[in-house]
Amino acid sequence: MWYALLALAVFGLITSSVFTGMVLAAVPRFLRERREAEAALKSEPHFTPPLSLLKPLHGAEPGLAENLLTFFEQDYPAFEILFCTRSPEDAGLAIARQVAARYPGIPVQFLSTAGQPDYINAKVASMELMEAAARHDILVISDSDVSVTPDYLRSITMPFVNPRVGGLTCLYRGVAAEGGLWARLEAVGMSVEMTAGVLVARSLEGMQFTLGPTMAFRRETIHRMGGFRVTADHCADDFILGNEAHKLGQIVILSHHAIDHIVINSSFWQSMLHQVRWMKSTRFSRPKGHLGTALTFSMPFGLLGFASGLAFGHIAIAIAVLFWAIASRMALSLAVGKGVVQDRSWLNLLVLYPIRDLMGFVFWAASYTSSKIHWRGRKFQLLPGGRMRAAS
Repeated sequence: MWYALLALAVFGLITSSVFTGMVLAAVPRFLRERREAEAALKSEPHFTPPLSLLKPLHGAEPGLAENLLTFFEQDYPAFEILFCTRSPEDAGLAIARQVAARYPGIPVQFLSTAGQPDYINAKVASMELMEAAARHDILVISDSDVSVTPDYLRSITMPFVNPRVGGLTCLYRGVAAEGGLWARLEAVGMSVEMTAGVLVARSLEGMQFTLGPTMAFRRETIHRMGGFRVTADHCADDFILGNEAHKLGQIVILSHHAIDHIVINSSFWQSMLHQVRWMKSTRFSRPKGHLGTALTFSMPFGLLGFASGLAFGHIAIAIAVLFWAIASRMALSLAVGKGVVQDRSWLNLLVLYPIRDLMGFVFWAASYTSSKIHWRGRKFQLLPGGRMRAAS
């Protein structure tokens, strides 16, 4: 039995190393594109079409005021910001009003849906209302738990100079703003695991999806796909919007610009629920790709090989396979976390990512234990294709 387990460990380390090699091969392309984009920003700084920035809100999340402030401090000539909640009394909307009052020169709209239409994904009603009220034809959609730099809008707008570009998305680095072990572990998963998967997916099949922390679309693209309501009963609305744009034959761009995704789940339980929900969503949205994800993790196979080697009394083999696993994760964390999304936390990248890799495998396994998720205080059941319905 131990020989079989050792063989399985070596097989898993080979497949995870192949995945690491694919990621490392994709990194130079991304870095080259970033250099070219930064040079273009300096040589062609005048492509600045007016933008509508859509910000759905839900409650007074930690650090919300600080995050919203970064969107008002953009180095961009003409843009408006639209906020929307389910209730006009939402605490998040009150915070947005307070922040907006400090920037009277920036056009702002405050909207609420009053809970109608009552879509399964309540965010979609807000998106519909904001799109209808938006004055401009390029729509930038950003989550509330995101912080950006002043060049954010200039950077993500630039690719739209090409009329074939219908959508755009950004990579992001996880930031555990309030510290804490569980938040840091979730943050490093965002910076490395998520980014690595996106880079490989783009290499294999091109960009056929977008990522929720930042998406940008032409209004015409949204209308052609049937409006935001195409995601009304989906959990992974970001994936669906990007995929629909791709199906229309339009180009979806992976921007060179990386943003800060603030981790607001500081407790163990909330962090675990969030990460399992994300894994389950991926399982139902991309079932074949999600199944193969098991072979991209390194630490589970390294620990299995370590235990198998010790059981045989082959200490050198045990240490070698464990070192192989750790070295693979460190190479990935430095190339992607440091090089691509420019995460500044060495602790997260070098110490915590191998641990997060092991946890990622556990979350992957947990995604097959149930089709139910907890989201915004409610329970839903996921259905084939990534749809969901209210669960009893």
